[in-house]
Amino acid sequence: MTGKAFPVTIPFLHWIGIKMVEHGAGRATLELDAVEHHQNSFGVAHGGVLMTLLDVAMAMAGRSLAHVDSGEIGVSANEQGMVTIEMKTTFLQPAHGKLVATGHCLHRTATLAFCEAEILDERGKMVARGNGTFKYIRQRKISA
Repeated sequence: MTGKAFPVTIPFLHWIGIKMVEHGAGRATLELDAVEHHQNSFGVAHGGVLMTLLDVAMAMAGRSLAHVDSGEIGVSANEQGMVTIEMKTTFLQPAHGKLVATGHCLHRTATLAFCEAEILDERGKMVARGNGTFKYIRQRKISA
């Protein structure tokens, strides 16, 4: 899948301004134009913004494989979701401007995906890396 649409509605990502560039075959690429409201007190992208980019890039990479061998007959790819079990982040240098996060799924089992991601800034410099473990779940609607 290519374009600017996520496979599911995630209001937080819309609010923060993250856009989907590519999603499929165990990979995902996201973009964010880091502007003033994304900054910390040093005037660079806040670590939480970077962690969100890494988390979502990895989850979307793993999610793109959710329908493969899911073991659940009749469950569509849109019903199969992911939750983060654990995540490690390494911040390499300050980030600003247009940020591109690329994630890919290294390995998956019937219930887990092991993924990694990196973020490049507008100069093409790597600013952060992450890896994480994600659990496949059947997505449920939560009513208020």
